[in-house]
Amino acid sequence: MLFKYIVHYFTARHTRGFGVHSPYVFYFIKFVINNKSSYYIFPSIEKIRASLKEDSRRLNIVDFGTGSDRSKTIAEIASKSLSGTKYGQLLFRLTESIKARNVLELGTSLGISTSYLASSSSEIRCVSLEGSQMIADIACENFKQLNIKNIKIVVGNIDKTLGEVLNEFEQLDLVFIDANHRSKAVLSYFEQCLMKVHDDSVIVVDDIYWSNDMEKAWKIIKEHPRVTATIDLFQMGIVFFNSDLHKKHYKMVY
Repeated sequence: MLFKYIVHYFTARHTRGFGVHSPYVFYFIKFVINNKSSYYIFPSIEKIRASLKEDSRRLNIVDFGTGSDRSKTIAEIASKSLSGTKYGQLLFRLTESIKARNVLELGTSLGISTSYLASSSSEIRCVSLEGSQMIADIACENFKQLNIKNIKIVVGNIDKTLGEVLNEFEQLDLVFIDANHRSKAVLSYFEQCLMKVHDDSVIVVDDIYWSNDMEKAWKIIKEHPRVTATIDLFQMGIVFFNSDLHKKHYKMVY
């Protein structure tokens, strides 16, 4: 992973928007990705993250990706499995910038990224899919502490719940894929969500360099005929469908 990041670092060319000819993408890089402004909810969410890292409660987790059960403390999950602070805050800014109202997350975990996705506006309808009931229960505790009331969690195997959830949406403005880290699953989720995206929709795929298999999925997504531009932040990839954009892939150090 370190070697992959070093390669990424020295091949990234669009970190501050230089060399970006698309006004849309340039604006996005400058005012969404590189915007370091803090919002009122940020400290509250990060306070919960800090408390989770000290939580010794143990959860029994069903992993539908591997088919095996695991036992982990909340602290272990919070330390190793949650999106980092700056990426969670990027999701908040992204949701706000595109004025997203229909948001879908695949992989709730403890609800930190979900909180960022849902908190820029009470008008957002945020649905998050999670495989583990015990993890979902902790996430709901966190939403209650933050007084975020516009999140619905659907618990179960995402391979089975996604289709039914998609039927509840007329369209999707933002999708965050952070669940099963296998190319077959990721590509299936992506293809299903495509049925609901529009020109201004954005799909974010987490952990695109998690494994060679995930890199394969990311490459296939980039080349999909409906995709008009992507931004590679190493930790996550951002996918655009705006028909006014010319097909181009940007790489940044974030």
